[in-house]
Amino acid sequence: MTISKFDESYDVIVAGFGLAGGIAALNATQAGAKTLLIEKAPVPGGLSICSYGAVRSARDPQEAFTYLKTTNDGRTPDDVLRVLAEGMCGLETYVRQLGRINNAVIANSIEENALREKSGDPYRRQIRANYPLPGTNTFYHTTVIDIPGFDSREQYPWANGAPGGPKLFKIVHDHLLQHKVEIRLATPALQLIADPVTREVHGVRVSTNGVERTIEARRGVVLACGGFEGNADMKAQFFENKPVLNAAAHMNNGDGIRMAQHLGAELWHMWHMHGAYGFKHTDPDYPYGIRVKRMPDWFPGEADKVKVKMAWILVDQSGERFMSEYQPYTQDTGVRQLAHFDPVTQRFPRNPSFLICDDEGRQMYPLGKATSNDEGIRYDWSDDNLKEVELGIIKCAQSLPELAQLLGINTGTFEQSIARWNALCARGGDADFERPAGSMTPIKTPPYYGAAVWPTLSNTQGGPVHDAQQRIIDVYGKPIPRLYSAGELGSSFGHLYLSGGNIAECIVTGRIAGCNVAQQ
Repeated sequence: MTISKFDESYDVIVAGFGLAGGIAALNATQAGAKTLLIEKAPVPGGLSICSYGAVRSARDPQEAFTYLKTTNDGRTPDDVLRVLAEGMCGLETYVRQLGRINNAVIANSIEENALREKSGDPYRRQIRANYPLPGTNTFYHTTVIDIPGFDSREQYPWANGAPGGPKLFKIVHDHLLQHKVEIRLATPALQLIADPVTREVHGVRVSTNGVERTIEARRGVVLACGGFEGNADMKAQFFENKPVLNAAAHMNNGDGIRMAQHLGAELWHMWHMHGAYGFKHTDPDYPYGIRVKRMPDWFPGEADKVKVKMAWILVDQSGERFMSEYQPYTQDTGVRQLAHFDPVTQRFPRNPSFLICDDEGRQMYPLGKATSNDEGIRYDWSDDNLKEVELGIIKCAQSLPELAQLLGINTGTFEQSIARWNALCARGGDADFERPAGSMTPIKTPPYYGAAVWPTLSNTQGGPVHDAQQRIIDVYGKPIPRLYSAGELGSSFGHLYLSGGNIAECIVTGRIAGCNVAQQ
């Protein structure tokens, strides 16, 4: 699309007001660019406001690079990973600087764990990366613990996720307001405006209240509009398994991916999703899957240190247990285990699977945790799980055969699976799938509970390829002039995810994209 006259003019346009877009707009403004920040949703924060807000930081850039290179398995160029590794090494300092605007209390992993230990909280931060690979010990988290006088429910009433995400977002939002960055909500980007020959980006066509306008970007555009969690067609094409539910962000429809593709962008990591397994609400109008409870991560080789009980096991559609339900980082790789295809029956026998617990397990804690950031949408899971039983999300039965019948699975196989699990619990170890012994608890106290669970993604990692300068790259390996990306849109993570990595990436890539586009 080309145009000779624009309705408005700015130096830089940033599309997407999550953490990455906010950081990009802030840095472009600080570099002297008149910046417009637009957001498709009527509320700010995107997906990142729902996160734990733990910013993955590092001490040594070479060690961080070594770890990232191994976990990306050759799918991401070295120079892109080096820039991310180097950026992670400055994140604690940068977040602390940002936090001065509202006197935020900020802690690294060691400081945060001391606070958690003092309060008796078992959910401590792991002071290293997720896997025992070279460079793992250089990593830690930086977290906004508190902001005096800040009430997240009051300022961001629709942000329903972990408590840390709104606090981190708040300090960025306050900087944008201080710098008087123009922010327009409910303003989706529709199409990039570019020279038909050179593909040099000159602006964006947007929609506000149903009225389309063209806005010039004299220096360039940053796409920070997230992934394709809410696009069923794209998920069906790029993921082998289906359906895959999304835990939040139904407005993330791959808009930025399509706009970049229109100008010839190459794609990467489109298969890679970050997620676990979760429930479907019985209300057909509720747009999200509800992820299972977030369990503390554990480090491979240290399974004996796991002391938090996981209340459930999973069985497939035949009633047979098939995996360790408690992997080192269940909320990341758990989603992959449900993608098995059986060529004999020509179906996915683990999609859905069934979560099973007894009455003691039902009373341990909420089995699910809903996340969302949408005006008018909010679901809060009950502490004792009985609301979900009443709603029909969880089925209840007085006997195992009755539960099998309710779930539609083979009674004999199901009873054998439960008997086998209870025997493993009595022996004190999972000889079948090596689930940490300290997480095991038998299923023997009626009534019994079961619920279908589906693959549920927290976010996608795929999108347009970018280089170390955050320039979007075309199918011939050339940068598309004056077009940049930041955050989840074309994430660098292409094989194994690093907890807190997307949040770190939002900040690192947002800073790079914002500074570079402002220099055009």
